Amino acid sequence: MTHRHLVLVGLPGAGKSTVGLAVAGRLGRPFVDLDVEIEARGGRSVAELFRVKGEPEFRRLEHAATAALVGSAPAVIAPGGGWMTQAETVKLLRPHALLVYLRVSPEAALRRLGPGVATRPLLAGSDPAAALRSLEAARAPVYLTADRVLDTEALDLQDVVESLVQMASADL
Repeated sequence: MTHRHLVLVGLPGAGKSTVGLAVAGRLGRPFVDLDVEIEARGGRSVAELFRVKGEPEFRRLEHAATAALVGSAPAVIAPGGGWMTQAETVKLLRPHALLVYLRVSPEAALRRLGPGVATRPLLAGSDPAAALRSLEAARAPVYLTADRVLDTEALDLQDVVESLVQMASADL
């Protein structure tokens, strides 16, 4: 029986990190927040990396952090919202992972982010709601290439966790 990584993708505020940590606990797998890995590799916060080094350096570190997961024990992985837009990076894990799109409206994502929206480089402008709507419009076609889609809008945390545990357990 082989298990693959469970990779949670979606907009900032979709719940990838919150849900991922809970799912990892239920599955007895490690949890990997790719932004935390990137910060460790880059020696700066994601916001600082974007500001000082730019998005290309962030994406390079993101690719390296993803590559480090190839061949590792199955984990629950929460990449940043733009990870799915990087085809070469996604391709590293694709055969070794079940990708699940946590679908949420931009409005619900914004509510979930709360004051944390200010720490998100792509949302830190004067109109984070418009930025999220723009990201959703641009990224939804890529997110929909995930192996599964879970609409989280009307689900509470426990329902989302339970659904993901079931998906991962069935992915043998």
